[in-house]
Amino acid sequence: MTGFPPNRREMLRATGGSGISLLGSFGISPALADEMAGRSEKPLKAAFSNIGLQATWAAQGKQAAEYWGKLYNVDVTWFDGELSATKQRTAIDDMASQKWDFVAIQAFGVDTLTAPVETMIKAGIPVIAMDTLIAPLDERSTCTPSSPPDNEFMGASVTQTLMDAIGGEGIVTMTQGAPGHTGAEGRARGFWKIAKKYPKVEVVDTTPGDWDVNKVAHIWEALLSKFPKVDAAYFHNDDMALAAYDVMKAHNRTSIKIGGCDAMPPALRAVEDGRMLATVRNPSSLIHGGAIIAGVAAIVSGETTGTGPGMIPKHIVTEGPVVTKSNASSIMWMEEHFVI
Repeated sequence: MTGFPPNRREMLRATGGSGISLLGSFGISPALADEMAGRSEKPLKAAFSNIGLQATWAAQGKQAAEYWGKLYNVDVTWFDGELSATKQRTAIDDMASQKWDFVAIQAFGVDTLTAPVETMIKAGIPVIAMDTLIAPLDERSTCTPSSPPDNEFMGASVTQTLMDAIGGEGIVTMTQGAPGHTGAEGRARGFWKIAKKYPKVEVVDTTPGDWDVNKVAHIWEALLSKFPKVDAAYFHNDDMALAAYDVMKAHNRTSIKIGGCDAMPPALRAVEDGRMLATVRNPSSLIHGGAIIAGVAAIVSGETTGTGPGMIPKHIVTEGPVVTKSNASSIMWMEEHFVI
């Protein structure tokens, strides 16, 4: 893109919502932010759900949604997924029985919430898919925009950092998220895209941890018993990486290079003090805050899903950088202000 967009709305669309985030974090007054971003004059009611507030990424997303909800005059009601496809389905069935101005959902697994989501869409409620797909790409309703990160990039970039650290050879593992979670699937593709380039790397385990830190602790007790040497370990989120690190520490195996995903504050501190080699930012604040912005745009400005001026793109990719010691503090600051 060259030059500047011709008006404020196009500028905000061009930046994928990040421009609005930056306004608040750099001290722009709420009154000015209202004028620039199209805050709703009347209070709006929105329902949100993500995979489970036990996960630090999901908990941070809730904080971001509530923060941006206050700026945009949106009252956010939360339906916790509890790290369970079954429990989230029950919560979304409850959500679908009520009236909302818009809803935003991060599905625990693809195709687990299709029926209640279709019910809400048929009732005229805008539905925003956060981070993961609600239905496969070729089956998604045209009324449901999504805001995923580039999961394959995240998996590939952290895996490459690990490969560089071990000199492209050694024993490597990947602890995956939940099967059927599109984010986990993308991160796994990214991992294999890099790992297969190194013939001297042996991948000895890819057991799913299902985002569950207790399950991951058990997995890693078994792995450390089975393999006297592990050179590097990639985890689909930071919570699982840090749970595994505690097991490694208990067994005096902290020489293992660890890479994670999400770049949550505990992982940023771990990168800074050397417990983790690297992580990559899955921009929770942009994804959840962007869902507020998209919902308000649909209600206040009448924007619908599609391409062109006055429309919300069906597929909005949100991005975050690889995080090492060199940039961990700046990422921490931006997270504290719900920018990234």
